[in-house]
Amino acid sequence: MNGYRDLRVALLGCGSVGAQTARLILEHGDELAARIGARLSLAGIAVRDVDAKRDVELPRELFTTDAERLVQGADIVVELMGGIEPARGLILQALQGGADVVTANKALIAAHGPELSDAAEQVGAQLSYEAAVAAAIPILRPLRESLAGDHVTRVLGIVNGSTNYILDRMDRFGDSAEDAMRVASELGYLEADPTLDVEGYDAAQKATILASIAFHTEVPVDSVYREGIANITAAQVEAAKSAGYVIKLLAIAERLTSSDGVDGVSARVYPALIRRDHPLAAVYGGKNAVFVEAEAAGELMFYGAGAGGAETASAVLGDLVSAARRHVIGGPGIPGSLHAELPILPVGEVTTAYQIMLEVHDRPGVLAAIAGLLAEHGVSAASVEQTVAPGSDGEGRAALVIGTHQAREADLAATVDALRASEEVLAVTSVLRLEGRA
Repeated sequence: MNGYRDLRVALLGCGSVGAQTARLILEHGDELAARIGARLSLAGIAVRDVDAKRDVELPRELFTTDAERLVQGADIVVELMGGIEPARGLILQALQGGADVVTANKALIAAHGPELSDAAEQVGAQLSYEAAVAAAIPILRPLRESLAGDHVTRVLGIVNGSTNYILDRMDRFGDSAEDAMRVASELGYLEADPTLDVEGYDAAQKATILASIAFHTEVPVDSVYREGIANITAAQVEAAKSAGYVIKLLAIAERLTSSDGVDGVSARVYPALIRRDHPLAAVYGGKNAVFVEAEAAGELMFYGAGAGGAETASAVLGDLVSAARRHVIGGPGIPGSLHAELPILPVGEVTTAYQIMLEVHDRPGVLAAIAGLLAEHGVSAASVEQTVAPGSDGEGRAALVIGTHQAREADLAATVDALRASEEVLAVTSVLRLEGRA
């Protein structure tokens, strides 16, 4: 198009997201140029194997194995390789050369985000990573920009579609955990090694990013308390359903005050109970959603596709257009904001509630003894449900489901330890937290 200058875009990686990003740049070049005021010129695509089969047919002459050379002279570098290295080194090379960088690499941002942001700020470049959390859902830019004048107090999210799909099948269709995981794997929701999803590592990386942006504080990924869904059973799902809850794997970032009066940040990931009338309870299948609570704006929810090549490419293109507009208009990139430097508080300082499932002796005095243990640790019961069944040895046994009032996590955890040690308790069969009280 006449009148538009070219901006050289180097694309690193051509998996599902990279291929869709390249397709959108090539197919919508004229429309993007009109929006930006400059043309996005795809200078090349760095890959390990130029002959590998791609999801999208792209011009062969675009492919190269020389990523370092491709980055040189680029105006904007789009990194979709994944992993830490060589992605980190290439991004630093790009930023130090004055190029803007767009990435969807959550693992890299979680581990090295502050380092990369500092490198961008030193030269006035821009580092953008909207696609690193919840794919197509715009959540990082609203937190960083739209809510920049507000005081965010809590971010509560379903940010891993694979685990949400598994838990949803268990809840709505009565699948066992094994059957739900098998279906998820067959449909491509889970990798061959599902640990990253099922053990909560993926969600923890995203919790790090959300917490850092929401609270203007560096939150290292190793400071995020993490539990996965590997031990969630059909019995727990049914107990939750009968009590009016659904189990979701949540990433939670929260500003709170510790027991000794210190204002800080909590970041954590674990399976939790959500009331069925809470908006997050209706997030089905592989979808993602992030629920934000802020002082002035109140409650906000962002919902949509949390994965997928085209969906993630949409977020990448949004960052790419924003970076390109900056080149046209001029001025430095938007720096990261970690000015608050709040301390990271341990999970024991969190205030929450528990649902505890026990197997106990069915004999007089058991309930009184358990109530005494709760009171001893400053925890009170909000509800108690009991069913009685004969034990295999002829001794009567009872199943108890205890819902607690809110208390400090440390006190609740100590209560559970005391219950496990009690002579009246045969087994603690389940412990789940209650979240989404808003």
